[in-house]
Amino acid sequence: MSLGGRGSGRRQFELSGVWDSAVFTVSQQQPTSNSTSILPNRLGLCAMTEELIGDEDGFYSKAKKYWKNIPPTVDGMLGGYGHISSIDINSSKRFLQRFVGEGSGKAGVGCALDCGAGIGRITKRLLLPLFKVVDMVDVTEGFLAKAKAHLGEEGNRVGNYYCCGLQDFIPQPQRYDVIWIQWVIGHLTDAHLTQFLKRCQKGLRPNGIICVKDNVSQEGVIEDEVDSSVCRDLASLRAIVRLAGLQVLVEEKQDNFPDEIYQVYSLALR
Repeated sequence: MSLGGRGSGRRQFELSGVWDSAVFTVSQQQPTSNSTSILPNRLGLCAMTEELIGDEDGFYSKAKKYWKNIPPTVDGMLGGYGHISSIDINSSKRFLQRFVGEGSGKAGVGCALDCGAGIGRITKRLLLPLFKVVDMVDVTEGFLAKAKAHLGEEGNRVGNYYCCGLQDFIPQPQRYDVIWIQWVIGHLTDAHLTQFLKRCQKGLRPNGIICVKDNVSQEGVIEDEVDSSVCRDLASLRAIVRLAGLQVLVEEKQDNFPDEIYQVYSLALR
């Protein structure tokens, strides 16, 4: 996934971030030949599917093929940036704890869903300590196989391992208190992301929430042809959330990541 740079100039960052995976590599000031950017239209949504992706089946199959070659380790999931994992998890924990537990309007702690779960980095350190049961969904079978060893005995509280792309995944209705979606929405078209969020809403228990945590571009939508992904700006993401019939409860920018890593936002939706 190619991201626009910060500040007055533009730099390209190649984010190979599928299913809880991210590679952050600084390249040149100008977009590379493997990246394309397009600005939002007047409706606030980029015509990403039509103008950037073209071959939808190829968009998904290329990403799936790419991630079969990624090592099933925490460092692999984070593209060599394994040292940021604790910063990420601790920030996510503070963000999530605002919405779960005892109190009026808060989500329960019965069951959570980890979308783009990879080997279970987030399941192990964020979700299992807070929830009684966690389900995992990921497109890469090898990652889920490794997850069972990575999670250890705590993996006994994983209810289901789903090997499926999110464009096809249907959460069980009214099963989840929290649905966590991190570093994966760039591998869905606008239409599929909208429909997936609608299905997630149906999968929530009373007072349940959806949390999306991902990279955002400065402006417009940027395609990365290497790992077959896109990065949206906040305006485009908010528009998709509205189309899905959801509201943003809280929006928070991630702090304390290395400078070369692009801006990351967490959104709580209901």
